[in-house]
Amino acid sequence: MGVVNVTPDSFSDGGRYLGVADAVAHGRALRAAGADILDVGGESTRPGAERVDAAVERARVLPVISALAAEGAMISVDTLNASTAAAAIAAGALIVNDVSGGLADREMLDVVADTEAHIALGHWRGPSADMYARAQYDDVLEEVLAELGERHHEAMAAGIPPDRIVVDPGFGFGKRGEQNWALLRGLERVTAWGPRVLVGTSRKRFLAELLEDAGEDAGGAVTEARRDLATAVTSVLAAQAGAWAVRVHDVAATRDALAVWRAGR
Repeated sequence: MGVVNVTPDSFSDGGRYLGVADAVAHGRALRAAGADILDVGGESTRPGAERVDAAVERARVLPVISALAAEGAMISVDTLNASTAAAAIAAGALIVNDVSGGLADREMLDVVADTEAHIALGHWRGPSADMYARAQYDDVLEEVLAELGERHHEAMAAGIPPDRIVVDPGFGFGKRGEQNWALLRGLERVTAWGPRVLVGTSRKRFLAELLEDAGEDAGGAVTEARRDLATAVTSVLAAQAGAWAVRVHDVAATRDALAVWRAGR
């Protein structure tokens, strides 16, 4: 799953693809690099990000979704808003990627249930503006499984069949450094549960923190290239644990890493 951020403030590439033509070109490049799905988003969910008006979000993503879907791309819309999800599905999106698992907008599950779209339910404990305030766990793996189970149950109760539900343990969302690593080490518990599992570690803060501590330039800034290499490694670990998909910014690096892993199994 290749990331297409149509935003001015995403943490790694905000503003780079804000224009429609630039975003569509980026989506094409990701497909050429081997992306199976393009995840198009118009609202940053980076730590500290403020919410964006849904009308602004739709204005950003709908032209991009329409153009890429018309070219045959499989499109996921990364949104917390039911109104944006509905419009994106009408424009050609086949998946709704809701990092809040339907908690941010209580109409989301009903909207998706009334279509044939699939939904990825993220583990979430609150908005990005203060997500780390809720990063309190006695056992992060058990609590993530339990809370995702609640979202999965509610999605089915809304009328979304299990074969249209994906779960995402929410790396980086309401989780601090070691909590993410504990979740990654226990990922097979999540994939063994049953639903397809989406993993999004790409360029996340917990990777940069590790590299800051491990590198020769400890304490210095971690480059995008180093984050992408770390992302490729975690993508291989996710695939090894049975993940259905990985959401990444650098599709080519992840494709290469997965090819090496498959050849060496």
